[in-house]
Amino acid sequence: MALKKNAITIPTKRAIIAPSILSADFSRLAAEVAAVEKAGADWIHVDVMDGHFVPNLTIGPMVVEAIRPHTKLPLDCHLMVSEPEKWIDAFAQAGADLITVHVEATTHLHRLVGLIREAGCKAGVSLCPSTSLTTIEEVLDDVDLVLIMSVNPGFGGQRFIESTISKIERLTEGRAHRKFLIEVDGGVKADNIGRLRRAGVDCFVAGSAIFGHSDRARAIQDLRSKL
Repeated sequence: MALKKNAITIPTKRAIIAPSILSADFSRLAAEVAAVEKAGADWIHVDVMDGHFVPNLTIGPMVVEAIRPHTKLPLDCHLMVSEPEKWIDAFAQAGADLITVHVEATTHLHRLVGLIREAGCKAGVSLCPSTSLTTIEEVLDDVDLVLIMSVNPGFGGQRFIESTISKIERLTEGRAHRKFLIEVDGGVKADNIGRLRRAGVDCFVAGSAIFGHSDRARAIQDLRSKL
């Protein structure tokens, strides 16, 4: 399958701001997505939770399909679900451009990365805060993105876990010639985004830091000003 029209170009030198719709007003989700695109967002981050892998239940492929016509930005779908291999095709067909799965949720990570590519999407792998980087060493040559969780997944608005910084630094040191992007998700604010950028982060998922403000353009500008 050919890559989608909105396929993500990797690597990039520009820091990527990806508002998480988990913090958006779901009663007007299409308008919220359009608003952050106009405000200067680079990606739209979609947190998918199944109530099993994490203690929360959020959205499925139908919501991705519903918002796809309302933005030209890449849809960055983060699957916090058990048995993610069952959902790859559904999210790809719904309009996802990048699909990220958790190393903790699958036994055959390499195979799953291949399934994402076969579905026409960029492939990402994510780690919970307590999961070692050693668990993804064997797929680093095969992924487009590594997502480091800086809170325990399941809910928005949590406090940033400081030990994430050193974890990102170690991942950056091991990246060497590889081309994957480093993304961070959880507690990203204006007061820590600069340190995260210096540690090596390319993509910043921000929920309440953007959707918690009425002026979305100002919120994104405030984050960029600290990079």
